[in-house]
Amino acid sequence: MKISLMKGFCFGLASGVITTLGMIVGLYASTNSKMAVIGGIMAIAIADALSDALGMHISEEAECQHSTKEIWESTISTFLSKLVFASTFIVPVLFFDLYVSIIISVIWGLSLIISISYIMARQQGEKSQKVILEHLLVVIVVIIATYYVGEWISTFI
Repeated sequence: MKISLMKGFCFGLASGVITTLGMIVGLYASTNSKMAVIGGIMAIAIADALSDALGMHISEEAECQHSTKEIWESTISTFLSKLVFASTFIVPVLFFDLYVSIIISVIWGLSLIISISYIMARQQGEKSQKVILEHLLVVIVVIIATYYVGEWISTFI
């Protein structure tokens, strides 16, 4: 895969998973509302995908090392991967109880992070366990932090 496409894909996947998991766990803890969680997922899938794509676009332009074609490949790849991966979190919420769907979503998100981390580590000749643990630690911190922030917010509602 071309480096510009891979860069956008990996960024979109990681951002889509981490942002969406944090948001759904926080909304679950604060509202316990399927509607709020679905609305949040849709907002992330659209607004944050566009935001991240523009951020990638500007970042690539600032490097002054990429062709216009490569910049747009990274931009579009970021947008599409974030949109698709964030949207996948809607499926469990639609078909399961909210508590169960949150567990399924966490497992799904962690699986995606493990998979992309393993692939990246192999491509770069690094030890996959180290890369996987490093990336999982960030996701787990986000999940725990947003859960407790959501719980705290729920005390005001």
